Amino acid sequence: QVQLVESGGGLVQAGGSLRLSCAASGRTFRRLGMGWFRQAPEKGREFVAAITWSGSSTYYADSVKGRFTISRDNIRTPVYLQMNSLKPEDTAVYYCAATSDAGLGPNTIRHENAYDYWGQGTQVTVSS
Repeated sequence: QVQLVESGGGLVQAGGSLRLSCAASGRTFRRLGMGWFRQAPEKGREFVAAITWSGSSTYYADSVKGRFTISRDNIRTPVYLQMNSLKPEDTAVYYCAATSDAGLGPNTIRHENAYDYWGQGTQVTVSS
Protein backbone atom coordinates (compact mmCIF):
# COMPACT_ATOMS: atom_id res chain seq x y z
CA GLN A 1 0.00 0.00 0.00
CA VAL A 2 1.01 3.58 -0.63
CA GLN A 3 -0.25 6.56 1.33
CA LEU A 4 -0.20 10.04 -0.18
CA VAL A 5 -0.40 13.31 1.73
CA GLU A 6 -0.73 16.66 0.00
CA SER A 7 0.25 20.00 1.47
CA GLY A 8 0.80 23.57 0.38
CA GLY A 9 -2.70 24.65 -0.52
CA GLY A 10 -4.18 27.94 0.59
CA LEU A 11 -5.61 31.28 -0.41
CA VAL A 12 -3.74 33.44 -2.91
CA GLN A 13 -4.56 36.45 -5.07
CA ALA A 14 -4.78 36.16 -8.82
CA GLY A 15 -1.32 36.30 -10.34
CA GLY A 16 0.26 34.76 -7.27
CA SER A 17 2.02 31.44 -6.77
CA LEU A 18 1.71 28.33 -4.64
CA ARG A 19 3.71 25.14 -4.43
CA LEU A 20 1.93 21.91 -3.62
CA SER A 21 3.77 18.91 -2.24
CA CYS A 22 2.81 15.26 -2.27
CA ALA A 23 4.63 12.97 0.12
CA ALA A 24 4.35 9.23 -0.28
CA SER A 25 4.79 6.63 2.43
CA GLY A 26 4.52 2.88 2.48
CA ARG A 27 5.82 0.86 -0.47
CA THR A 28 7.56 3.86 -2.01
CA PHE A 29 10.38 1.78 -3.49
CA ARG A 30 8.01 0.96 -6.29
CA ARG A 31 8.30 2.80 -9.56
CA LEU A 32 5.32 5.10 -9.20
CA GLY A 33 4.19 7.58 -11.79
CA MET A 34 2.60 10.58 -10.13
CA GLY A 35 -0.18 12.90 -11.15
CA TRP A 36 -2.11 15.91 -9.95
CA PHE A 37 -5.80 16.28 -10.53
CA ARG A 38 -8.25 18.93 -9.38
CA GLN A 39 -11.94 19.24 -8.75
CA ALA A 40 -13.77 22.56 -8.68
CA PRO A 41 -17.18 22.95 -7.04
CA GLU A 42 -19.92 21.20 -9.00
CA LYS A 43 -17.44 19.95 -11.59
CA GLY A 44 -15.81 16.62 -12.28
CA ARG A 45 -12.22 15.84 -11.43
CA GLU A 46 -9.81 16.86 -14.15
CA PHE A 47 -6.22 16.12 -15.02
CA VAL A 48 -3.65 18.81 -14.24
CA ALA A 49 -0.17 17.34 -14.61
CA ALA A 50 1.75 14.07 -14.42
CA ILE A 51 5.33 12.87 -14.20
CA THR A 52 6.76 9.45 -14.93
CA TRP A 53 8.47 7.43 -12.22
CA SER A 54 11.91 8.39 -13.59
CA GLY A 55 11.02 12.05 -13.89
CA SER A 56 12.06 11.98 -17.53
CA SER A 57 8.65 12.90 -18.92
CA THR A 58 6.03 15.38 -17.81
CA TYR A 59 2.54 16.07 -19.08
CA TYR A 60 0.20 19.01 -18.59
CA ALA A 61 -3.37 20.00 -19.25
CA ASP A 62 -3.60 22.76 -21.81
CA SER A 63 -5.18 25.05 -19.23
CA VAL A 64 -2.07 25.03 -17.02
CA LYS A 65 0.73 24.59 -19.55
CA GLY A 66 3.36 27.28 -19.15
CA ARG A 67 2.11 28.21 -15.67
CA PHE A 68 2.43 24.99 -13.66
CA THR A 69 5.46 22.75 -13.27
CA ILE A 70 5.49 19.22 -11.86
CA SER A 71 8.78 17.89 -10.57
CA ARG A 72 10.44 15.21 -8.49
CA ASP A 73 14.05 14.52 -7.52
CA ASN A 74 13.73 10.73 -7.30
CA ILE A 75 11.16 8.07 -6.49
CA ARG A 76 11.58 8.56 -2.75
CA THR A 77 11.21 12.34 -2.55
CA PRO A 78 8.00 14.35 -2.67
CA VAL A 79 6.43 15.37 -5.92
CA TYR A 80 5.86 19.09 -6.32
CA LEU A 81 3.45 21.16 -8.31
CA GLN A 82 4.68 24.72 -8.70
CA MET A 83 1.76 26.92 -9.68
CA ASN A 84 2.48 30.39 -11.02
CA SER A 85 0.26 33.10 -12.51
CA LEU A 86 -2.72 31.64 -10.72
CA LYS A 87 -6.20 32.48 -11.94
CA PRO A 88 -9.57 32.35 -10.16
CA GLU A 89 -10.50 29.42 -12.39
CA ASP A 90 -7.65 27.42 -10.81
CA THR A 91 -9.67 27.33 -7.59
CA ALA A 92 -10.28 23.69 -6.71
CA VAL A 93 -9.35 20.83 -4.44
CA TYR A 94 -6.08 19.44 -5.74
CA TYR A 95 -5.42 15.71 -5.45
CA CYS A 96 -2.17 13.84 -5.73
CA ALA A 97 -2.30 10.37 -7.27
CA ALA A 98 0.13 7.53 -7.88
CA THR A 99 0.16 4.78 -10.47
CA SER A 100 2.17 1.57 -10.37
CA ASP A 101 1.86 1.15 -14.14
CA ALA A 102 5.23 2.24 -15.50
CA GLY A 103 4.08 1.77 -19.09
CA LEU A 104 1.43 4.46 -19.31
CA GLY A 105 1.52 6.51 -22.46
CA PRO A 106 1.03 10.26 -22.82
CA ASN A 107 -2.73 9.84 -23.20
CA THR A 108 -3.51 7.18 -20.61
CA ILE A 109 -1.45 8.91 -17.91
CA ARG A 110 -4.06 11.69 -18.03
CA HIS A 111 -6.91 9.38 -17.00
CA GLU A 112 -7.81 9.12 -13.34
CA ASN A 113 -8.64 5.44 -13.80
CA ALA A 114 -4.93 4.81 -14.43
CA TYR A 115 -4.09 5.69 -10.82
CA ASP A 116 -4.08 3.26 -7.92
CA TYR A 117 -3.60 5.57 -4.95
CA TRP A 118 -5.02 8.97 -4.04
CA GLY A 119 -4.42 11.59 -1.42
CA GLN A 120 -7.12 13.38 0.54
CA GLY A 121 -6.72 16.64 -1.37
CA THR A 122 -5.69 20.17 -0.54
CA GLN A 123 -7.78 23.28 -1.18
CA VAL A 124 -6.44 26.00 -3.46
CA THR A 125 -8.43 29.23 -3.62
CA VAL A 126 -7.48 32.06 -5.97
CA SER A 127 -9.20 35.37 -5.35
CA SER A 128 -9.75 37.94 -8.09
